[in-house]
Amino acid sequence: MARNGAGKLWGVGLGPGDPDLMTLRAHRLISRAEVLAYPALAGAASFARSIAADAIAPEAREIVMDVPMTTARDPAQAAYDRGATEIAATLEAGQDVVCLCEGDPFFYGSFMYLFARLSDRFEVEVVPGVTSIAACAARAGRPLVARNERLTVLPGPLPEDELRFRIEGAEAVAIMKVGRHLPKIRGVIDRLGLTDRAVYVERASLPDEVVCPLADAPEKAPYFSMILLTKGADPWL
Repeated sequence: MARNGAGKLWGVGLGPGDPDLMTLRAHRLISRAEVLAYPALAGAASFARSIAADAIAPEAREIVMDVPMTTARDPAQAAYDRGATEIAATLEAGQDVVCLCEGDPFFYGSFMYLFARLSDRFEVEVVPGVTSIAACAARAGRPLVARNERLTVLPGPLPEDELRFRIEGAEAVAIMKVGRHLPKIRGVIDRLGLTDRAVYVERASLPDEVVCPLADAPEKAPYFSMILLTKGADPWL
């Protein structure tokens, strides 16, 4: 129990998708939770819940935050406003809430939106998870950085000119949220003459995972896809 008898909010990282990659602490918290919260794309099942499904108690109450599938910010923010309101009422009643988050809660994680809305009123603890970058590197057999190298993380929706500028000045790059931006990203990397240094990873750690050289990547990519790029000689050799 936390401030003035209120419940505690847990932001629990689930890892990239394979339930075996959840931490022991995450599994323990989820299995003991009386109230769970998680995002779901409106009209679709929750990916976060599917990762944790085997650990969720049958009697647990579930708070589902339906997030619209749109690039506009306002509808999604409204969904997190509603979710935060329901979570706050539960915390005020003295119950803890375990919020499920794909990957790591503070690495492009949706939990940060709840944290911003609730952390000034309630005790919040974040349980880190295996990031998608770590999972993609592992599945691709691709060490990312060594010694004093720098890793640059870029979101795929960046404008073409900025992507090129950032990649040109980087030593190793992870491009996330590839999805519909794959043709643009592939074009930038190709014009920089780096296609043979890039690997494409789709749905890392899941049964339908795809790992291949960027040159062999499919024409269309899902949201959960990434491109890893290293320059020069492999520094670990």
